[in-house]
Amino acid sequence: MYPKELKYDREHEWIRTEGDVATMGISHFAQDQLGEVVYVDLPSAGDSITAGDAFGEVESVKSVSELFTPVSGEVVEVNEILADAPETVNEDPYGDGWMIKVRLSNPAEVDELMDADGYQAFLAEEA
Repeated sequence: MYPKELKYDREHEWIRTEGDVATMGISHFAQDQLGEVVYVDLPSAGDSITAGDAFGEVESVKSVSELFTPVSGEVVEVNEILADAPETVNEDPYGDGWMIKVRLSNPAEVDELMDADGYQAFLAEEA
Protein backbone atom coordinates (compact mmCIF):
# COMPACT_ATOMS: atom_id res chain seq x y z
CA MET A 1 0.00 0.00 0.00
CA TYR A 2 2.99 2.32 0.64
CA PRO A 3 5.78 1.63 -1.87
CA LYS A 4 9.17 1.30 -0.18
CA GLU A 5 11.05 3.27 -2.86
CA LEU A 6 9.07 6.46 -2.16
CA LYS A 7 9.48 9.18 0.46
CA TYR A 8 6.49 10.65 2.31
CA ASP A 9 5.69 13.83 4.21
CA ARG A 10 3.31 14.70 7.05
CA GLU A 11 0.89 16.32 4.59
CA HIS A 12 0.50 12.92 2.84
CA GLU A 13 2.39 13.67 -0.36
CA TRP A 14 4.88 11.18 -1.79
CA ILE A 15 8.08 11.76 -3.77
CA ARG A 16 9.91 9.51 -6.22
CA THR A 17 13.31 10.87 -7.25
CA GLU A 18 15.16 10.13 -10.47
CA GLY A 19 18.35 12.17 -10.62
CA ASP A 20 17.42 15.78 -9.87
CA VAL A 21 13.74 15.34 -10.80
CA ALA A 22 11.08 14.36 -8.27
CA THR A 23 7.67 13.01 -9.22
CA MET A 24 5.02 13.93 -6.65
CA GLY A 25 1.51 12.76 -5.78
CA ILE A 26 -0.70 12.05 -2.79
CA SER A 27 -0.59 8.87 -0.75
CA HIS A 28 -3.14 6.08 -0.70
CA PHE A 29 -4.17 7.30 2.76
CA ALA A 30 -4.81 10.84 1.47
CA GLN A 31 -6.88 9.76 -1.51
CA ASP A 32 -8.85 7.38 0.71
CA GLN A 33 -9.59 10.18 3.20
CA LEU A 34 -10.65 12.53 0.40
CA GLY A 35 -13.04 10.10 -1.21
CA GLU A 36 -13.91 10.37 -4.89
CA VAL A 37 -11.64 13.00 -6.48
CA VAL A 38 -13.56 15.14 -8.98
CA TYR A 39 -11.09 17.96 -9.77
CA VAL A 40 -7.36 18.63 -9.44
CA ASP A 41 -5.86 22.14 -9.73
CA LEU A 42 -2.11 22.01 -10.37
CA PRO A 43 0.60 24.56 -11.21
CA SER A 44 1.96 25.00 -14.72
CA ALA A 45 5.27 23.79 -16.08
CA GLY A 46 7.85 26.49 -15.42
CA ASP A 47 6.33 27.55 -12.07
CA SER A 48 8.58 27.63 -9.02
CA ILE A 49 7.47 25.93 -5.83
CA THR A 50 8.90 26.14 -2.32
CA ALA A 51 8.89 23.39 0.30
CA GLY A 52 6.01 23.81 2.72
CA ASP A 53 3.93 25.97 0.36
CA ALA A 54 0.67 25.02 -1.32
CA PHE A 55 1.07 24.00 -4.95
CA GLY A 56 -2.51 23.15 -5.84
CA GLU A 57 -5.83 21.77 -4.70
CA VAL A 58 -7.74 18.51 -4.85
CA GLU A 59 -11.52 18.63 -4.83
CA SER A 60 -13.50 15.56 -3.86
CA VAL A 61 -17.16 14.88 -3.28
CA LYS A 62 -16.40 15.47 0.43
CA SER A 63 -14.15 18.55 0.47
CA VAL A 64 -11.48 20.73 -1.11
CA SER A 65 -7.93 20.21 0.18
CA GLU A 66 -4.75 22.13 -0.51
CA LEU A 67 -1.70 20.24 -1.72
CA PHE A 68 1.59 21.11 -0.02
CA THR A 69 4.99 20.46 -1.54
CA PRO A 70 7.71 18.87 0.59
CA VAL A 71 10.43 20.00 -1.85
CA SER A 72 11.50 23.16 -3.69
CA GLY A 73 12.20 23.56 -7.38
CA GLU A 74 10.77 24.20 -10.81
CA VAL A 75 7.74 22.34 -12.11
CA VAL A 76 8.93 20.58 -15.28
CA GLU A 77 5.83 18.51 -16.04
CA VAL A 78 2.19 18.34 -14.98
CA ASN A 79 0.07 15.21 -15.29
CA GLU A 80 -2.39 16.35 -17.96
CA ILE A 81 -4.43 13.14 -17.58
CA LEU A 82 -5.85 14.47 -14.32
CA ALA A 83 -7.62 17.37 -16.07
CA ASP A 84 -10.00 14.95 -17.80
CA ALA A 85 -9.75 11.99 -15.40
CA PRO A 86 -9.19 13.26 -11.83
CA GLU A 87 -10.42 9.92 -10.48
CA THR A 88 -7.05 8.50 -11.58
CA VAL A 89 -5.73 9.86 -8.26
CA ASN A 90 -8.02 7.38 -6.47
CA GLU A 91 -7.45 4.50 -8.86
CA ASP A 92 -3.65 4.63 -9.06
CA PRO A 93 -2.14 7.19 -6.63
CA TYR A 94 1.44 5.93 -7.09
CA GLY A 95 1.26 5.34 -10.85
CA ASP A 96 -0.91 7.16 -13.36
CA GLY A 97 -2.29 9.39 -10.58
CA TRP A 98 1.00 11.29 -10.07
CA MET A 99 0.57 15.07 -10.10
CA ILE A 100 3.73 16.99 -10.94
CA LYS A 101 7.41 16.55 -11.69
CA VAL A 102 9.83 19.02 -10.14
CA ARG A 103 13.48 19.75 -10.89
CA LEU A 104 14.85 19.92 -7.36
CA SER A 105 16.64 23.10 -6.31
CA ASN A 106 17.62 21.55 -2.95
CA PRO A 107 17.87 17.74 -3.20
CA ALA A 108 18.72 17.53 0.53
CA GLU A 109 15.03 18.28 1.27
CA VAL A 110 14.21 14.74 0.11
CA ASP A 111 16.44 13.33 2.87
CA GLU A 112 14.20 15.00 5.48
CA LEU A 113 11.15 12.97 4.38
CA MET A 114 9.92 9.70 5.88
CA ASP A 115 10.48 6.29 4.33
CA ALA A 116 7.48 3.95 3.95
CA ASP A 117 7.93 2.41 7.40
CA GLY A 118 8.24 5.83 9.02
CA TYR A 119 5.14 7.04 7.20
CA GLN A 120 3.10 4.05 8.32
CA ALA A 121 4.26 4.64 11.91
CA PHE A 122 3.22 8.31 11.54
CA LEU A 123 -0.23 7.23 10.32
CA ALA A 124 -0.60 4.88 13.30
CA GLU A 125 0.31 7.71 15.71
CA GLU A 126 -2.24 10.02 14.08
CA ALA A 127 -5.08 7.47 14.25
